[in-house]
Amino acid sequence: MLPEHAAQVLVIYRAGIEEGNATFETEVPAWEAFDAARLPGHRHVALGPDGAVLGWAAVSAVSSRPAYAGLVEHSVYVHPDARGQGVARLLLDALIASTEAAGIWTVQSAVFPENTASLALHARAGFRVIGTRERIARHHGIWRDTVLIERRSPAAGLD
Repeated sequence: MLPEHAAQVLVIYRAGIEEGNATFETEVPAWEAFDAARLPGHRHVALGPDGAVLGWAAVSAVSSRPAYAGLVEHSVYVHPDARGQGVARLLLDALIASTEAAGIWTVQSAVFPENTASLALHARAGFRVIGTRERIARHHGIWRDTVLIERRSPAAGLD
C-alpha cells in the first residue's frame, strides 16, 4: 500500500463504513491519519489488471507495551464490485505471510456478528473465535456486539 493508492483505499474504506457492518468508525480519516495508524511491512493492496485497487489489508499495533509487540489487529476491505472473486483471501494470505515473516505471533480482529462473510473467510484462513463481546460500543446510537477472532502463529511459544 503506497501513497499512490491512498484515494482508492479510502474509497473502499468509505464503502465499508457506509455499509455499517465493517467498523465502528463513522468517518473516513485523512490519509495521513490512516497511514500513521497502520504498521509498515503489513499493508497490502490487490490490484486489478487496470491497476485499480480491488481491496486492501493492513495491521495496527494493539499496544505500545513491549510485551505485546507481536500482537496486531488487522483489517481487510474489498471494493463492493470485487467481492466474491477471492480478493479478500489473497489479501489475508499476504497479511499472514508478512506477519509470520516478521515474528508476529497473534493477528486479531473484532468482527460484527452480522458480517458472516468475514467470519467465514477468517475461519477458512485459520482464525478461531475467542468469544463475543456483548454491547461493546455504540454504533449510530445502537449497542453492538463484536466477535473477537485471532490467528496464532504456529511458531508462537515454541522458543
